[in-house]
Amino acid sequence: MKDFLSIKKIVLKKAYCLLGFFFILGSACFAQNKAKADSLEAKYSSGNFGEEERLQLLNALAAEQPNPDKAIQYSETLLKLAKSMDSTKFIIGALMQKGNALRLKGDLSQSLENYFEGIKIADSTGRKSDLGRLYVSIASAYSMMGNHANTIAYYKNAIDIFKELKDTLMYANAIENLGDHYNLYLAQPDSALILFKESGAIFKKLNNKTGLAYNLGNMGLAYAQLGETDTAEINISQATKLLEEVGDFYPIAVYLTYMSEIYADKKDWDAAFDYAQRSLRLAKQYGLKEQISDAFLKLSELYERTGYTGAALSYYKNYIAFRDSVKNIASLQEMANLQTKSEVSQKQAEVDLLNQQKRTQKIVVIAIAVALFLIFLLAVALYRRNRFMRRTKKIIEREKERSDSLLHNILPEETAAELKAYGKVAAKKFESVTVMFTDFKNFTQYAENLSPEQLVESVGFYFSKFDEIMEKHDLEKIKTVGDAYMCAGGLPFPSKDHALKMVKAAFEILEFVEDAKTSGGSEHHSFEIRIGINTGPVVAGVVGSKKFSYDIWGDTVNVASRMESLSEPGNINISKSTYELIKEVYDCEYRGEIAAKNRGKVKMYFVLGSKKMAECTASSLKETNT
Repeated sequence: MKDFLSIKKIVLKKAYCLLGFFFILGSACFAQNKAKADSLEAKYSSGNFGEEERLQLLNALAAEQPNPDKAIQYSETLLKLAKSMDSTKFIIGALMQKGNALRLKGDLSQSLENYFEGIKIADSTGRKSDLGRLYVSIASAYSMMGNHANTIAYYKNAIDIFKELKDTLMYANAIENLGDHYNLYLAQPDSALILFKESGAIFKKLNNKTGLAYNLGNMGLAYAQLGETDTAEINISQATKLLEEVGDFYPIAVYLTYMSEIYADKKDWDAAFDYAQRSLRLAKQYGLKEQISDAFLKLSELYERTGYTGAALSYYKNYIAFRDSVKNIASLQEMANLQTKSEVSQKQAEVDLLNQQKRTQKIVVIAIAVALFLIFLLAVALYRRNRFMRRTKKIIEREKERSDSLLHNILPEETAAELKAYGKVAAKKFESVTVMFTDFKNFTQYAENLSPEQLVESVGFYFSKFDEIMEKHDLEKIKTVGDAYMCAGGLPFPSKDHALKMVKAAFEILEFVEDAKTSGGSEHHSFEIRIGINTGPVVAGVVGSKKFSYDIWGDTVNVASRMESLSEPGNINISKSTYELIKEVYDCEYRGEIAAKNRGKVKMYFVLGSKKMAECTASSLKETNT
């Protein structure tokens, strides 16, 4: 079989351990339907139901909710209510749904605790159907942990129960999951196909489209592992069509990437690129980050295989953007360590060679000739190895530069250097920092009338220019939240003129937004902007252990946010502390004391413009009158 199939198997194993999750609780859980979850939430929020119906609603919400944190909240609420009403059925249901959500989050130990607690209740009350479902859930958790013996044992226990109860659908689900484990974790596609054919016949008889879709997809994967790519292609194509009908898009993105592999192996590049692009579009449309990353990597590989190195590099950079920068740096360091060890081994080989040469000098002419021949071969090998090491070193250096650039885009340079040196960043207090917030007026209304592409392009158009202005004035962008843009001056390096720089930058932002609004040829949506500025002490530091973020905290930040929310479009609203630092350079209009949320009345000022500009204007008017 082609090497790419074995490589892709690793990716698909990770993806399909999630796909197997949907077979746990029958047809209702084959695909978590967000539209259905939203409908259930709306009904639950109305409060127009009795206590018994409330139990049913909470159970359905916990099962259908795609957000595992929300699912945990609903299951905990359900558990509390079910215990107060002494409802064994929903107590077990709550424990099962909470376990499923915890498993989806990757907290497998907590997930198993909930399942085993449910097992005790189901076993003591003789609820065999619930017992079988819990066995399937436990088997799936052990599968994710790589505990193959327990996985198979619990699936077989569940199969025996559903066979005894004549629960055809759950019986099919259980053997489908067991087949999935044989195929993806134990690399036994022949055994898996026996189980898939049995479950597929049941899904077809029950006219269960979702179950049949996953069954066809899993059979396609098994046939692919056996090298029967034509049969695999037919099965995966059929699975994709059925999944589109039921609106389950995550596995479609995985299957499309796999179809791209199949066509690439056939050298049908048009079809291979088409499937990879479809996977990328679908993953972007539904925010499937893992599949976006896989699609970028697949496109990079396709372009590289077809000789378009520029495009391959571009897509590889997009793939790199989804990798954790710290892990990338650690990986590069490990490669550098391996290189050092290799060089030490090489030196030792050279020393051994010299000793061997001294011994061979005492041997007859034939032995000398043989030794010289061996030296020649070794020299060629050393030359090739050294050339390889030089190329590897260049690759490592390029990757390090790329990683450093990525890290500096996230954190200030000083902070990034501290993080690389010590693995963490100490929080710092700055006594005087100027903080600015901006946001666009009626942004939510505009967003509803724009396509996602237009909205992202428009916001990116403005924020990219804001970033340029921040860099021009040595100010630090902190973060963006929706249409809000937050920046600060006077950190990470303290300065005396940070308030003046911030106000000057604010005027440049206003000018840019106004120009964009008045230029008729602009392809981006026009907005009106509000700006608020405040000066005072803050605490700055880095949060997160994998995806780092540089942020600031303190009352100064809260007041700056109030300045922005109480500003007016096209104006710069500043606090009293900022006014005291800029009043000698800028003309300001006192607005009086205005009530701010959680702050009481606060003195505020509109910045009208530079005093030098006002003096020049007055002088020009005087000369004209003369």
